[in-house]
Amino acid sequence: MDTNKPILVRYGEIGVKSPVVRKRFEKKLIGNIKKLIKCKITINQGRIFLFPEDHEKALKSLKKIFGVVSFSPTVSTDTDHNSIKETVQDYIKELMEKGDFDSKKPFAVKCRRVGTHDFSSREMAGFCGAAVIELTNAPVDLSNPEFRLFIEVREDKTYIFHQKIPGPGGLPIGTQGRMIALVSGGIDSPVATYLMMKRGCDITILNFNNHPYTGGSNEKIIKIYQKLKEYASGSELRLYQVNYGNFLKKCTEEAPPRMTCVLCKSGMYQIAEKIAKKEKALAIIDGSSVGQVASQTLPNILATRYSTSIPVLSPLIGLDKTEISEIAEKIGTFPISILPDSGCSAAPKHPETNAVLENVLEVQEEIEMDEELAKVISSLHKIIAE
Repeated sequence: MDTNKPILVRYGEIGVKSPVVRKRFEKKLIGNIKKLIKCKITINQGRIFLFPEDHEKALKSLKKIFGVVSFSPTVSTDTDHNSIKETVQDYIKELMEKGDFDSKKPFAVKCRRVGTHDFSSREMAGFCGAAVIELTNAPVDLSNPEFRLFIEVREDKTYIFHQKIPGPGGLPIGTQGRMIALVSGGIDSPVATYLMMKRGCDITILNFNNHPYTGGSNEKIIKIYQKLKEYASGSELRLYQVNYGNFLKKCTEEAPPRMTCVLCKSGMYQIAEKIAKKEKALAIIDGSSVGQVASQTLPNILATRYSTSIPVLSPLIGLDKTEISEIAEKIGTFPISILPDSGCSAAPKHPETNAVLENVLEVQEEIEMDEELAKVISSLHKIIAE
């Protein structure tokens, strides 16, 4: 562990919370970091400093920890002019050897200062810039530099770096309660789940096995689970499944064919609500986007959610397929979601797109939906996906 090369970690909206909430969120973020990275941590006025055992592993892990806005590998030194000059020049020499600094290209120095000192931020930036020029004779361009050197002065310690690596942002997982995420092998629901994890939610994934109307393999859902788990920040990401094929058979045989998708989605919400009580979850997450498929028209959204009393959150509700796919590609679920599968053969050729609530409730009663869903819940089982 090199105590002179800490990683500086920045967070965003945590910093504007009330003092009590901010302290709690900071504690949770630090705890999540420590679950993934063996390190010592200090915190100083809105900055977290990591002293990891494995530097490269830490940099890789920080890219997937929610609450981290950005981070920088740094070199630290004492806050005095001689030490800072020597450290800056050694830092630039090392970058030149790696090919990361070109003395022919313009550079700039930006300084941020916290505490009481006998110099201003502008004066320290000028001092460090002069040290770089003395060493390299590189040109300066404060408006449009090709290389930026950052100096962060914090009381008696100064940190020097040139990278600001983006983190995922959001809130630390574990600050907003648990939710039930309805996740299939498609593109949308894994993205919706990711976005709510980003808002600090612990997640229980619920998958519906529609066999024999779909293939019986769990390969895709396990792969999606494993990809999402990379962003779980050490939180327990649970994966459950229910057998849904018999309920779909009941719908296709005893209900109007056009209504199969509406009954299917309504049943999913009702089952999720019952499981939410067992999981102490506060809401349901799904991948709905208005008008994208038959069950996601506004009349159908009303009809399918009517029998559910806890909130159903749809973070993709205003996004189109292109926007959703771009996020899926970014987080790594897209290549999994587009793996070939058989689709659902229970879906009718002409599904209902303008469901009338009263009619839906009447059909639910006719097919004894409560009793059928109780059978589905009895099939609940955990999928081991390690």
